[in-house]
Amino acid sequence: MPEADALARQTPLRHWAARRHGLDPQALDLRLAAGDASFRRYYRLTLPDGATRMLMDAPPDREDSASFAAIDRAWEAAGLPVPHLHAVDLEAGFLELDDLGDTPLQTRFDGEDDPATLAWHEHALALVHELQNRAAPHALPAYDAALLGRELDLFPEWCLSRWLDVAPPPGWEPLREALIESALAQPVVTVHRDYDAMNLMVVDEALYLIDFQDAVAGPLSYDLISLLHGRYCRFDAARRAEWIEAFRVRAIADGRLGAEVEPAAFHDMVAAMAAQRALKVLGIFCRLTLRDQRDGYLARLPHFLAHLEDALVELDDHVAFKAWLAETFRPALAAKLIEDGIVREGAA
Repeated sequence: MPEADALARQTPLRHWAARRHGLDPQALDLRLAAGDASFRRYYRLTLPDGATRMLMDAPPDREDSASFAAIDRAWEAAGLPVPHLHAVDLEAGFLELDDLGDTPLQTRFDGEDDPATLAWHEHALALVHELQNRAAPHALPAYDAALLGRELDLFPEWCLSRWLDVAPPPGWEPLREALIESALAQPVVTVHRDYDAMNLMVVDEALYLIDFQDAVAGPLSYDLISLLHGRYCRFDAARRAEWIEAFRVRAIADGRLGAEVEPAAFHDMVAAMAAQRALKVLGIFCRLTLRDQRDGYLARLPHFLAHLEDALVELDDHVAFKAWLAETFRPALAAKLIEDGIVREGAA
């Protein structure tokens, strides 16, 4: 949200919160807590008794808070750890929620091999199982072929054409169709859709879910790969394989996955899903930069390119695309990051 727009909305937000709590708007202790990649902003409200609440400002012409509120209530009723909603004004775009503090999960990481990092990933994987077992997907939008395709198309449109000025690669269409087909072949569950450490808050050593307004009914492995191929860690193949197999075994035991799905077949599903998400993220980060004027996202592109390469190396097909990725895309990305002043020469 542009700074001028955010400032203009602070006054009505302050008056809304003051009316709710019977306080003087001018005396209200309201401070900016965070913004995110969307147009939402979060403010911490400190009440006279010292209790705190989080106020979400989600401009109704930019954000649909109805889905967030509906999902929050449904997941809380299902026993999932989400912030309690104290008040919702969809017309104004204001919500009052529990204050979950300032400790997103990535602040507990200290490198991929750190025991605490690994333990927290185990906790987060356990919460994926809880989410899929407790939250029914039937009321959520479908993660269908059209949506999967639109997400994949972000890569050639925003990353290749608009940012790099590079033509779509050989093998793109076969890869695109194969990734969509693989995703649709998976069992359908509730999918958070951005299950990364930044959207998991640590509260009294327990994890809470946030930013779930884009949840869908979709592939079993999506939240799994969102975590294992996230923005803060890059685990080696052996570590990922161990977690993936444990996930398969648990999903079969819970009835979310058929017992006939062998380890190799499930591993291929996961790799294809990881490739789909990495391509989507490469496109989204370029769109956030070019269209929404957001800083910091281009510097993360090499990390997600590495995730894409990790996923594709585990798939037998798509030889032409893999060769293009190594011979054309990776050098073009490195050169463009240097040209735009994102990284120094020799560091790309």
